Amino acid sequence: MRLSYKIAAPLAAAIVILDQITKLWVQDHLVLFTTHPVIPGFFNLVHVLNRGAAFGFLNRSDIEWQTYFFFAATALAVMIIFHLLRMARDDDKLLIIGLACILGGALGNLIDRIKTGEVVDFLDFYWKSYHWPAFNVADIAIFLGSLGLLVAFYRFRRPTSGS
Repeated sequence: MRLSYKIAAPLAAAIVILDQITKLWVQDHLVLFTTHPVIPGFFNLVHVLNRGAAFGFLNRSDIEWQTYFFFAATALAVMIIFHLLRMARDDDKLLIIGLACILGGALGNLIDRIKTGEVVDFLDFYWKSYHWPAFNVADIAIFLGSLGLLVAFYRFRRPTSGS
């Protein structure tokens, strides 16, 4: 088995497990559509459902196709991630970790979509009347993985000195 898979698989699995545990906790302890202040004026725990993508994109109840679209998009993303992991150099740990984070986050949200057609979001950061859309652990992993990929790709494309 490739080293990239040996690194990525446990990290992605840990992200899926953490994501699902936190979502189950939210579902068991917070009434749907309620807000619980944690740091007044900055951070709440909420229990909301999102049929759309990150930050509420396509989160509309009047359309049904978005669930199938996100199934297909996730399946495509997973195939691309496995291809990139297969092609990754063993020494490119940042690329491998970034792909693993995106994979774990994508699978965490996919599990929600399979179970209910919606993703549980619960982290609500805000300042005054400006709220960042609620998100979850899977979204954090996807975001951090994307940053990791950007840095890995930047390092890869940057010319070496003397060339």
